[in-house]
Amino acid sequence: MPQVLVKVENLKKHFPVQKSLMERLLTRKLEYVKAVDGVDFEINSGEIFSLVGESGCGKTTVGMLILRLLEPTNGRIIFKGRDITHLKGEELRALRREMQVVFQDPYASLNPRMKIGKAIAHPLEIHNIAEENERKELVLDMLEKVGLTPAEKFYNSYPHQLSGGQRQRVVIARAMILKPSFIVADEAVSMIDVSIRTSILELMLRLKNEFNCTYLFITHDLAIAKYISDKIAVMYLGKIVEKSNKKNFFSNPMHPYSKALLSAVPTPKPKVKKKRMIIGEISSAAAVPKGCRFHPRCQYAKEICKKEEPKLIEVEKNHFVACHLCQSS
Repeated sequence: MPQVLVKVENLKKHFPVQKSLMERLLTRKLEYVKAVDGVDFEINSGEIFSLVGESGCGKTTVGMLILRLLEPTNGRIIFKGRDITHLKGEELRALRREMQVVFQDPYASLNPRMKIGKAIAHPLEIHNIAEENERKELVLDMLEKVGLTPAEKFYNSYPHQLSGGQRQRVVIARAMILKPSFIVADEAVSMIDVSIRTSILELMLRLKNEFNCTYLFITHDLAIAKYISDKIAVMYLGKIVEKSNKKNFFSNPMHPYSKALLSAVPTPKPKVKKKRMIIGEISSAAAVPKGCRFHPRCQYAKEICKKEEPKLIEVEKNHFVACHLCQSS
């Protein structure tokens, strides 16, 4: 049986809506943006688990909650069989060594005044790993591994002297230098030129195998998810509406939202493919619709969809869907 590395149970993050003093006096009612509103999934050791969906659906918030960069409103986060939901202080600091992140914007996530070698070595300093000379050797070796050669040249460079793709390789090197068991890759290739995305993805796959780590891969691009994932979960307005292994998801998508997302993926013969258009705009996470969250945009919505929120149910082996239409068929 595969070993579960990360498990989240009923995970929630509600952000209070900021109001003016006058609004608070008049309404006296607290309102919340339900960024993540009851998410459950497991990631097995060695897997690449992709969270996909439109911007604002809560994907990044899930990643930040698992990394404990945000405090959850409710739910549990289990890592290697240990509940880390409320870890603090030295225990949380020690956990950072095993959980790292690759952010979307490589330039914003690097200190512009810190040389590349120093940036990559910084995690080693924080966790007091190796002496200074040894750290430099470890950094030079990692620069070679991520394809930044000659390593000495990049070691003494600043972020502004590198291209976007090179900066993302630096961010990946910084995440990998601690040899973590879990990486959150948050839109890791979305700000990189299309021409070099594949090379970055191949690098991430190679490092995953070399260091035996596990990825939570956050993306809005289903083509990338198809290339890199083992399992896929689709999020909409703070909830998972469908999750499955890659093969089942792409061969038999069930939720209307998943079908609409897949229909939007460009194909070599677009006239052959029937488009499933999504109606209207995504609802606000501060005013979640009653019933199914997707029903205001779903062309197949029935009366039950407007009244009762569907549960995420296994409709076929290892294929879970939150949709009344799928569950009644």
